[in-house]
Amino acid sequence: MKQLYLILALFFVSLSYGQAPKEKTGDIEGFKLYPNPVTNGRVTITTTLNAPKTIHIFDIFGSQILETTIIGTELNVNDLVAGVYILRVTEKNKTISRKLIVK
Repeated sequence: MKQLYLILALFFVSLSYGQAPKEKTGDIEGFKLYPNPVTNGRVTITTTLNAPKTIHIFDIFGSQILETTIIGTELNVNDLVAGVYILRVTEKNKTISRKLIVK
């Protein structure tokens, strides 16, 4: 009887993983971040829409270091100490997060 329950459990687990993947709705279309790692204090963020973007930068402990809005494509990160950060960009209710390395 235990073997039957095990087989049924594995069957239902395999069904749940076999379903069609959900469509991604949170990614910003055409998102590009360069140069990464940043060496000159400026990073370029481009998207297909090229609309104003809200930028949040977090350190590796999750503390917010910077919050700003950019209208163009260039973000000044001269004030950041060399290290690894999480960059979160929001544009038109869509958000994307990427690792940002500052040298």
